[in-house]
Amino acid sequence: MNIVIAGSGKVGTTLALRLSSEGYDITLIDNNHHVLQEVCEQCDAMGVQGNCASMPVLLQSGVQEADLLIAATHDDEVNLLCCTTAHGINPKLHTIARIRNPEYSQQIHELKHVFALSLAVNPEKQAAKEIERLLRFPGFLRRETFAKGRTAIVELRVDEDSKLRGVSLMQLNSIVKCRVLVCAVLRGGNALIPRGHFVLEEGDRIYVTAPTENLSILLKNLDIVTRRVRKVLLCGGGGVSHYLAESLTQSGISVSLIERNYDRCVQLATMLPDVSVVHGDATDQNLLESQGLSDCDALVTMTGLDELNMIISLYGTTKAVPQVITKLGRVENRSISDELALGSVICPRELCCDDIVRYVRAMEKQSGSAISVHSIADSQVEAIEFAVGEDTLHCNETLKTIKLRSDVLLTSITRGSTSQIPNGDSSFHAGDTIVVVTNGRGKLRQLNDIFA
Repeated sequence: MNIVIAGSGKVGTTLALRLSSEGYDITLIDNNHHVLQEVCEQCDAMGVQGNCASMPVLLQSGVQEADLLIAATHDDEVNLLCCTTAHGINPKLHTIARIRNPEYSQQIHELKHVFALSLAVNPEKQAAKEIERLLRFPGFLRRETFAKGRTAIVELRVDEDSKLRGVSLMQLNSIVKCRVLVCAVLRGGNALIPRGHFVLEEGDRIYVTAPTENLSILLKNLDIVTRRVRKVLLCGGGGVSHYLAESLTQSGISVSLIERNYDRCVQLATMLPDVSVVHGDATDQNLLESQGLSDCDALVTMTGLDELNMIISLYGTTKAVPQVITKLGRVENRSISDELALGSVICPRELCCDDIVRYVRAMEKQSGSAISVHSIADSQVEAIEFAVGEDTLHCNETLKTIKLRSDVLLTSITRGSTSQIPNGDSSFHAGDTIVVVTNGRGKLRQLNDIFA
């Protein structure tokens, strides 16, 4: 598949690296020659310098023969014009545009056909939805859902006083008193797919698969106390804060928002009449206390600087805020942030790229192709959802008789409205949905690829 990516910023670069590693042919367009050259060398892509909305530049990139165009520049209008022009050149082309301005949300939804858009992505809106999910299910650092919400993979940290510290995975179900599966462990920056004799240690970040109805049981038996979120303090008034505050207030949650830019405060106060918008510096301890930091149920740090977000989150942790969520734009060095008490870490770029990669794989329209793809364990592991078809190998056979690839673990089987953590006597049938995890990213294009 030939893919043209317009813009080699954070999203464009991440996509180029991920998609090229999966064997797709990538062409990058960017005005900046030095950035373009650097990214192309990293991912072995072809580079075209110029304005991606210009027809001659698009023709030079080979868009007339491409299968997909992803417009991910910093300018929404350029992205729209790029997609419209490219589709005019190649009517069979699939197009994806990053659109961040909330003022465009409604018209993009209603006029997708006019702009020739196959998909519009908004990293800030996606991040806000993810944060809202975490706020509604406190206790987990991250939560990914599959099989129409019937099964989930959640992230937990093994702390000094955790019941899981020093426990082997074979003992796990006797402690949590429900059927769960640890499908991945992040230890010392390295992702592992563990087996039964694996012993959990302090500092491990673990990824647990469970039917959704078992999540509250899991938290209760691990003595992880959760309470309903009623009051949230947001630091930073960017796009993520706007979307999140709007959604939370509609759910009856009290929201206070601190922003240091006065003009932006006025704008937010106009758009969000039910939010308490405060002009000030979110690193000011007195200001944080005056806004009820010690009494709030959750603190979400979303300023434009990762360093500030980390400092404010650390302070919130020292003040015993029940739930802390930190937005980071750069997660390249997670080994540093993992050592800090930042709570849940959200990266809009990663969420956006996951959505686009999901769309790319679906384009292949292969039998047994992935329904959804989620990156976990700092993007070192993928959790992939597949639908079992009539041509899927080993249907109706017990798992103990089937040999899977060594880098693959089958974590759940959903049949109808029931999800189960499989064992050796389990089997899958046509019509089922299964979730697998793998640390061999880029090699699972369809379900039959999981077998040895």
